[in-house]
Order: sequence, then C-alpha cells, then structure tokens
Amino acid sequence: MPNGLWVVPVGLMILVLSIVSAGLSAEIGDGGFGLGHPVSESDIATWNIDVSPDGQGLPPGQGTVTQGAQLYAMKCASCHGPTGKEGPNDVLVGGQGSLRTAKPLKTIGSYWPYATTLYDYLRRAMPFTAPQSLKPGDIYALVAWLLNQNQIIAEDTILDAHSLSKIEMPNRNGFIPDPRPDIH
Repeated sequence: MPNGLWVVPVGLMILVLSIVSAGLSAEIGDGGFGLGHPVSESDIATWNIDVSPDGQGLPPGQGTVTQGAQLYAMKCASCHGPTGKEGPNDVLVGGQGSLRTAKPLKTIGSYWPYATTLYDYLRRAMPFTAPQSLKPGDIYALVAWLLNQNQIIAEDTILDAHSLSKIEMPNRNGFIPDPRPDIH
C-alpha cells in the first residue's frame, strides 16, 4: 500500500453502498424510526400564523397609537428604550435617510419594506420573554405606535387588517426582486 492508503475494489465499494442504501430505504419507508405522529389540521392551524406582505393572514382586530403607547411602555421599552431609539436591543425608530450613508441605521421606518411584516414579526417573536403572547388587537396597537413614532402614520390612525395592508413604507422600493422563476 503506497503511503498507507487502502485500495478498495470498485465492485466491493458498490456492493457495500448498495446494502447500506437498501437498509436505509427500508427503515425510512416503513417509518422504522418510531418518531413523530400524524399532524392534524388543528396542529397546523396553531402554527400557520404567517402574514404576507399583501396582508393575507392578518387576523381580525384593531388598535390605536394611544393603546400602542401604553403597551409599548409595559412590554417593549425595557429592551428598546422608552422611545424606541435608545436600546439596549435593536433601535426601532429613526434612521430615515441613513441607508446610503457610511453608518446606515436600519429601523422599522428606514429599512422595512412592508408594515405587514412588522405585524408578522411581533406576532411570532415578541415580546422576547413571551413570544406569541400578544392578542391581535395588542399587535395592531403596537404596530400603530411604532409606525407613528417613525412618522409613517398619523396619531389618530386606527389599524386593522384592511388599513395595515395599505400602508406604503418609506423603503418599499429599496429591495431588488428575486429574478428566479421559481420564486414568487
């Protein structure tokens, strides 16, 4: 054996790979791993909570800027600061006009292309200590407050599924569409 290498005849390698492959196929085919269980429609519905950019998937409910201010103070300010500008975690407010500078500030008002994405994110992931604990009306209210702080909507705006999907974010056209034919 030169340099300590093993030389395996190609026929033997094909035979070994065929046996291993057949064994794996048999185990996978009959569910031989004993994991999981069939998923019911109600199981799927529990996790099927995504919201599309066009608003598809938004639940019934509504919220105001005033309601959002109170909720933000209780549930968000400890991580994002009293006005959304201080941190210690992500800055949520400000940054308009900064994306083409040496120090871009990517916030809801400067970077996010869709207001519905904000609803989707808050619904699934916030507050950090209790994700998916907010009610639909609470999320609409928080989105209203955050959009108002970013000077995107007026203080008297009432957000719901219909009005939220119509909001034009400042960076709506700041992204390049994916040209691949299989991506919609």
